[in-house]
Amino acid sequence: MNIRTAIAAVLAATACLTLASCSDNADTNAASKPSSTPTVDPGNAFVTSVIDAHLDSYADGVPAAAELKAFPPKWCDALEAGHTVQWMLDNVDTYPSGETWGTGKTDAYQLVLLGTQAYCPKWTDQVRDDLRESGEY
Repeated sequence: MNIRTAIAAVLAATACLTLASCSDNADTNAASKPSSTPTVDPGNAFVTSVIDAHLDSYADGVPAAAELKAFPPKWCDALEAGHTVQWMLDNVDTYPSGETWGTGKTDAYQLVLLGTQAYCPKWTDQVRDDLRESGEY
């Protein structure tokens, strides 16, 4: 083997190894990077929508976020179980109120809709239908 052939073989081998190495690193780096699609916490989206709604019940201040965020998962579970908005608002465990705050019935309807949109959007149409049937939407 002459020197030119040997150098060409070494260069070719180095190029192959470099390409293979880059490929492996690119895959590893892509897997270790976080997704560029941000995830939105449904609780934060819900609280923001409640603030933006300017509900009369909260004219003196919106209840604590942690207290508000406790209700939408209960509403989603109730909807999954086949209950209506009226059932939820007739039930003390799912009516949006706390020790130091309450929600008027009209605002409670809006709150259930906002919570459903943020936490379990697949039930939004049913909530709207329930509210329309009751004359509240």
